[in-house]
Amino acid sequence: MKFTLESSSRVNLVRAYSRAEVRIGEERVRASCIVSADRLITDWPPERLEALAPQHLEAIFALEPEVVLLGTGERQRFPPAGIRAAFATRGVGLEVMDLGAACRTYNVLVQEERHAVAALFLD
Repeated sequence: MKFTLESSSRVNLVRAYSRAEVRIGEERVRASCIVSADRLITDWPPERLEALAPQHLEAIFALEPEVVLLGTGERQRFPPAGIRAAFATRGVGLEVMDLGAACRTYNVLVQEERHAVAALFLD
């Protein structure tokens, strides 16, 4: 799906997504990534949701988000209880949704100048 959303500010927005890639601004990302208004992390180690481990969350928490949108690919899948507990322990909101919903919600929240971070898995 392709978005048409213009921003007057210079924030990272998801311009398009598919099973093969996410386009953030003009950059095409073909693997899992973390995106915030001012950062794009494309070398995030877990390739799939099933590989997500507590140590992978440090890159997310370092961005000091108020809410994290976890995009889990084509369908909504929930991470293990230990992952969810790590967010609760830190007082960071976690919303789990399919990739498309996560991309759309992320765009809305950053346009509202909320401190949102999206952790996106293509598959």
